[in-house]
Amino acid sequence: MTDPTAETGTSPVSPEDPEHRSAFARMGDRRKRRIDELAEAGSLSDERGVSLWQSAWRRLRRDPVFLIGAVIILIFLIVALIAPWLAPHDPRARDLIGQVTPATPIPDPQPGYPLGGDNAGRDLLSRLIVGARQTLIVGVLATLGGLFGGLVLGTLAGGIGGWVDNIVMRVVDVMLSIPSLLMAFSIAAIFARPSQWTVILAIAIVQVPVFARLLRGSMISQRHSDHVLAARSLGVRAPAIVFRHMLPNSVGPVIVQGTLVLAVSIIDAAALSFLGLGNPDDSVPEWGQMLGRAQVFFNTYPHVAVYPALCIIVVALGFTLMGESLREALDPKSRR
Repeated sequence: MTDPTAETGTSPVSPEDPEHRSAFARMGDRRKRRIDELAEAGSLSDERGVSLWQSAWRRLRRDPVFLIGAVIILIFLIVALIAPWLAPHDPRARDLIGQVTPATPIPDPQPGYPLGGDNAGRDLLSRLIVGARQTLIVGVLATLGGLFGGLVLGTLAGGIGGWVDNIVMRVVDVMLSIPSLLMAFSIAAIFARPSQWTVILAIAIVQVPVFARLLRGSMISQRHSDHVLAARSLGVRAPAIVFRHMLPNSVGPVIVQGTLVLAVSIIDAAALSFLGLGNPDDSVPEWGQMLGRAQVFFNTYPHVAVYPALCIIVVALGFTLMGESLREALDPKSRR
């Protein structure tokens, strides 16, 4: 038998040949790297798992929309909390009353009073700063009141179900069918003496069905989840299932909605004060009240209405931006 290599004049390539050892070594290294990469891709990560809120925070801190909204709200909170010390003058003092005349009812900006005064000779800048506190109080208390009422009704409807769910949801549907501002106006008009508390109560009642329907929907989606079914199979009582398993896992969307409702509450409170259903005492400044009283002078002195309007718009925008970002970060269907 003849050797085939003798006919071609070539010699077989052997892995042990020193000339070809480096080529075989490189091929082996490449295969090892591919195998190692496949092994790493298929293995479980050693990184510790994070909760939904931790995962959301990682996205939010890189979201410019959320950061802009958070900065606006932070500035608003700081101004509202330290308003008495931040205001350059007493918002009730009529320091510029000597400049108020029938020809010039609004004092112009001047040294020490960069925004001028109002028709009563009071510093406009100081009233805007102190008015931030009143706006914050009304918005937060109204939102908390609506949130508490919504939690009660939503828990009853979503936790108990049956005829309780039907009754609660029919009442909620009726309330949602009425425009929110119209219903708030009607509730506030019932009281003989309008005040800051009537505005808070009216707005809180308007926000109750929003929270109730949202919580009820979240709790219904939790009824057939694995942890609820496991608790039922172990014989856990219904109240414990509702308050220990269903409710804690359903309040996330409600809390996020609270940031959006806070912006609506601030706008509705300003609207009621603008219509004269807020606190009638103008010695306690509030942005909606200031905006309403400035309409008489809007044609000749528009700045007295523009400044409080801008404050309302910017603060509402801040809560809206932050709330929308929170909802996108916590909702798996809308994560970016």
